[in-house]
Amino acid sequence: MQKVLFLCTGNSCRSQMAEGFLKKYRDFEVHSAGTQPSNQIDPLAIEMMRELGIDISDQTPKSVDNFLRDEFDYVITVCDGAKESCPVFLGKVKQRLHFTVC
Repeated sequence: MQKVLFLCTGNSCRSQMAEGFLKKYRDFEVHSAGTQPSNQIDPLAIEMMRELGIDISDQTPKSVDNFLRDEFDYVITVCDGAKESCPVFLGKVKQRLHFTVC
């Protein structure tokens, strides 16, 4: 099973949505986090995902600090801010990727 972390600044929209999409596949353990996590997921993100048949309403914003010692197959930043401030992971990260999501 591959382990993936989606990372953005607030962990309130893009990374939460990416986590929701990838959780639909059984071959992945997927998480999301933010460099400066918000207090809640954006309600519009929850609604958009619900329209696609994916429920992310039970997910919560988390700090990337919670994952710095973990090992990941992929750490994927989904905003330029997170890419620029991405911390050093003490656990092994096999691949870092960046996607600008507008």
